Amino acid sequence: MARPSKLLAVGVLAAAAVACAPADTPPSAAPLSPTASAACTKDQLKLVNAGKLTIATDKPAFEPWFKDDDPSNGQGFESAVAFAVAGELGFDRSEVQWSTVKFDSAFAPGAKQFDFDVNEVSITPDRAKAVDFSHGYYTVKQAVVAMGDGKFAAAKSLAELKDAKIGVQVGTTSLNAVKEVIKPGAEPNVYTDQIDAINALKNKQVDAIVVDLPTAFYVTAAQVEKSKIVGQFSSTGGTPEEFGLVMEKGSALKPCVDKAVDALKSKGELTKIEQQWLSAAAGAPELK
Repeated sequence: MARPSKLLAVGVLAAAAVACAPADTPPSAAPLSPTASAACTKDQLKLVNAGKLTIATDKPAFEPWFKDDDPSNGQGFESAVAFAVAGELGFDRSEVQWSTVKFDSAFAPGAKQFDFDVNEVSITPDRAKAVDFSHGYYTVKQAVVAMGDGKFAAAKSLAELKDAKIGVQVGTTSLNAVKEVIKPGAEPNVYTDQIDAINALKNKQVDAIVVDLPTAFYVTAAQVEKSKIVGQFSSTGGTPEEFGLVMEKGSALKPCVDKAVDALKSKGELTKIEQQWLSAAAGAPELK
């Protein structure tokens, strides 16, 4: 989906995400170990503020992408990713500073007062005309949402959803995921608008709905009382929606940021951060 992910902002304040957040300081919040290559050492990087890596995001900074509205604490998925990228570029925590930039302003045309912005911004062709994106640091997954007292609320696997009556919006990657991955015994209930699927869940006309994970956080926190995320899963086929770090168009920093993201991906660090903050802390376990 190519919609602004900040539409879910209120939703990620979900109490479950707060209550289940790890009490201990996460590995991602430990002091950074600079690992930048010689070609991208920090003294060679063209930065907005000399000697400092300036990272932007919106305010409030919502969970599970951030924690306690404090991007600088290294907790929450995107804070952890940002500090991991900073470490790959050779910056320790004292050399990272955060600035506040509204979601829409981050990818609007024009000069930027940040080195990169991290704010659940989906990479789209239209946005890429105005700004540069890093390689994707998160592939948006699908999520199953059910009423907390429903028959399928405790499902632990995709196989357990075979008999569920599933609602989903037409023309979405979610619909493809229902048909290709869950493969329910009965045809899903397909709705023209997402709100119709959400209302069907609220009125118990379906057992569950399938939406992208960011939307699921919003649905459970702000739209359907007593609903829950049963779990998340990867879809197949089509072009996946990805979040990218945003930079000024023509940024000289892009090749180095891409290299940092690729290194974190190849080492499995992005997967670890995702599992910690979007599975464990946010209450969205993986459905296999």
